[in-house]
Amino acid sequence: MSQHSAQVRSTLDRRRAGILLHPTSLPGPGQQGALGAQAHRFVDFLVSAGASVWQVLPLNQPHGGGSPYQCMSVHAGSTQLICLDDLQARGWLSDGALLDEQGMLDPFDSQALRQAHEGFMASADRDDQQALEDFKARHAFWLEDYVLYLALKREQDRAPWWEWESELRDRDPEAMEAARQRLADTLAQYRFEQFLFYLQWAAVKQHANHRGILLFGDMPIFVAHDSADVWAHRELFDLDERGRPMHVAGVPPDYFSTTGQRWGNPHYDWKRMQESGFAWWIERIGAALEMVDLIRIDHFRGFEAYWSIPVEDDTAINGHWTLAPGQALFQRLREHFGTLPLVAEDLGVITDEVEALRDDNGLPGMKILQFAFEGGASNPYLPHRHVANAVVYTGTHDNDTTLGWFESCDESLQQHVLDYLGRPSEPMPWPLIRSALASVARLAVIPMQDALVLDGTHRMNVPGTTSDNWAWRFQWDEVPGELTSDLRHLMALYGRE
Repeated sequence: MSQHSAQVRSTLDRRRAGILLHPTSLPGPGQQGALGAQAHRFVDFLVSAGASVWQVLPLNQPHGGGSPYQCMSVHAGSTQLICLDDLQARGWLSDGALLDEQGMLDPFDSQALRQAHEGFMASADRDDQQALEDFKARHAFWLEDYVLYLALKREQDRAPWWEWESELRDRDPEAMEAARQRLADTLAQYRFEQFLFYLQWAAVKQHANHRGILLFGDMPIFVAHDSADVWAHRELFDLDERGRPMHVAGVPPDYFSTTGQRWGNPHYDWKRMQESGFAWWIERIGAALEMVDLIRIDHFRGFEAYWSIPVEDDTAINGHWTLAPGQALFQRLREHFGTLPLVAEDLGVITDEVEALRDDNGLPGMKILQFAFEGGASNPYLPHRHVANAVVYTGTHDNDTTLGWFESCDESLQQHVLDYLGRPSEPMPWPLIRSALASVARLAVIPMQDALVLDGTHRMNVPGTTSDNWAWRFQWDEVPGELTSDLRHLMALYGRE
């Protein structure tokens, strides 16, 4: 740890513990969870379990594959999370309308949300109408670009923006004004849908904070190429004159993939970013901190150097590292925000320079216990190697469940794990959960699948694959009656309650 890092205060104020669960995994009708009564009930479950943190994945509007790490905007919320029951309770949606759309709400054309808009316009009181106007004014800096992007994308048969006719692709002022007039009703609908998402998320956050629960969000470092952000701010990205990337993002071959991962995101034009005083990042972080209390920065090492892959390559093998101005960025963010409530996802290929960037800015790193038991006693993920300014996990959304991981280990590795953990009598995953909670790391996070003792068929995501991900959900009848008391006992035992 560098000398400067001691002067930067960590945002982890005391020992805490939390559960990792994306809202799409909440119980309820439809194909995924929503921001209604079940989200509020989950907050109450956390309180009963002695937890004080709810960690989620990115909440933005995903593309058709459903990945929350490839979204159409860094600001727009996923309208698929909107709870229709809540809209009915507010009097904006009729009973019959709820029956029209039981699956996934279409972000381009939702019959139920159109009916809710009609109901709002017909019956909303003055306070609600003013709340909508305030929302539109407060979020105009991103909202107007996003709703126009989405409306044009719908009009263009959902084609990516760089395949639109050149006047629309290049945001010709006359073409933009004509589109705003032509699509005015659709733009109003999309503004309203974002208002609904933010309204319901704000209610969840208010309930959580009132009950002592911090919301822990997730921010991908990169932005999807087909997004309102890249379309509206092409000058901030490494693109050619037609809007196509020169190089794309990913990671080299590693634990997850022998050919690396080719994510396909365009890289930033960091020189332009720096010349603007990193204004885009200040806006992005500031908006996110209105929604959550703590943010995990996914792929933090990309702020020190990023893996740049030739756009024509199908794999990440032939990429190369390119330096990024991470220290200048975080210095500017600290000047603007003070203490940064950020957590560095510092997994993968981590160098001394990446560690210095993390520590110089007081950012907690991540310790994954599933990675701890190979490589000998110097493995940095082993509990005896942990530090206080860190977040410890049994596993993350990208890992197998802990039970699934342990069952997939060969017998010698299983015996090594059990030997390190003191040959516990408890069945997996409880010994690893107990080890996470006992760690000196100030924050311990347990995936909900591990709390429910679920096997590998319940994992959330398999990195490097594009199907059968992001769909896992739990049901309340899967939650043992003694789970909250068992968790609360461990929280108290290890000073995290």
